[in-house]
Amino acid sequence: MREEFTDELNELHVRFSEMGMMVNEAISKSVRAFINHDKALARQVIEEDDQINEREVDLEKRSFEMIALQQPVASELRMVVTVMKAVNDLERMGDHAVSIAKSTIRVKGNTRVPAIEEMLAAMADAVKEMVSEVLDAYVKEDEDRARWIAGQDHGINDFSYKIYQECIAEMQADAETVVGGMDYMLVASYLERIGDYVTNICEWIVYLKTGKITELQSSDKEDKF
Repeated sequence: MREEFTDELNELHVRFSEMGMMVNEAISKSVRAFINHDKALARQVIEEDDQINEREVDLEKRSFEMIALQQPVASELRMVVTVMKAVNDLERMGDHAVSIAKSTIRVKGNTRVPAIEEMLAAMADAVKEMVSEVLDAYVKEDEDRARWIAGQDHGINDFSYKIYQECIAEMQADAETVVGGMDYMLVASYLERIGDYVTNICEWIVYLKTGKITELQSSDKEDKF
């Protein structure tokens, strides 16, 4: 590849990875804020989302400029397209972190169910691990690892289903938990969607290596609800 294009592509990869770390930190903070009922931390997540959005715009601008000015050949073009597509998934993951933060502000003062909050914390840890794994697979262009990471989404869906069932049981047993239970289910759904976006990025890694769009999304979630 041309030296100038290679340098610009490397910079694109670095900035994408930085955005991924920003998103993962937002996920971590939002769930921690929700479980600890920390309004200040939740507001921080909401305020810092502007930085994630700005990074998305910057990466898209750089990508379009590379296509227009460098006229990449097929293999080079796949690299740029992969960034453009994956960065949109990262931005949406950041949006869901903001949604969790907003739930934190709304749920303050409602009856808590520690057992469900522990499950949410475990689910968040699993999601954060998926995000870290997919960022590393992206940097290394590791198709096999991307496919393996996508397979881990089944575990995220299982978490969501279990939390949903626990929330329904708690709300039926104690009306005081209804408002909080709805928020628990919402947070679980946001985490599940983040897992889906991780799988999307896995699909773009596979596309980068093969040139083919491959469906890696789990198909079992519709059967559970």
